[in-house]
Amino acid sequence: MSIGIKISLNPKLYLRDPQETMLGRKIIKHSIIQIDKLGFEAFTFKKLGCCMQSTEASVYRYFENKHFLLIYLLAWYWEWLNYLIDINTKNIESPEKKLQIIIETLVDANQENPAIEYVNESILHRVVIAEGTKAYHTKEVDKDNKDGLFSNFKALSEKIAGVIEEVNSEFPYPHALASNLIEMANNHSYYAMHLPRMTDIKIENNSYEQVKNMLSFFTGKLLDS
Repeated sequence: MSIGIKISLNPKLYLRDPQETMLGRKIIKHSIIQIDKLGFEAFTFKKLGCCMQSTEASVYRYFENKHFLLIYLLAWYWEWLNYLIDINTKNIESPEKKLQIIIETLVDANQENPAIEYVNESILHRVVIAEGTKAYHTKEVDKDNKDGLFSNFKALSEKIAGVIEEVNSEFPYPHALASNLIEMANNHSYYAMHLPRMTDIKIENNSYEQVKNMLSFFTGKLLDS
């Protein structure tokens, strides 16, 4: 994927699409870095403006508030995963092989792609793991959902569920398993780094191989594949 290919996101997430301007791309780049560094609660548009040598007002020209900015970053990541899955499973006929590639993609999407200068996927992956649920564990979740703000997340889950149904058409919970694969990939990575007694996996030397093995184990047992 090159910088010339734009990730398509719901226009209700922003006041002006940040991908279309140099300032907007700086907002994306530095907001990822700042949220990772400070945490979402301590992150503010004023701090972001100072970090990128601009103003708080300039950020407000693109996003109504930091809640929409967080959802924007997450939606970008989910759509990036969608793109990677499409590329990585192209011309793959076996649904079992497709599902294994999907599992690997869910875990390996944190590899930085230098072609996209304004997004460090490795740092964004940490933001998704640490801050992701804060986008939809809110009082406004139903309104945000009605406005289609989570459409990229749901499309990703739907794509994975479709492959699960190809693997085992009799399996009664394809959507539950799909969403759990996404959440497990993130949650157990977080547990391994911060709450190790909550999981059985370890992340050593920045390797997420044990996360892949865990997801493959669960899907194999549940789908009898």
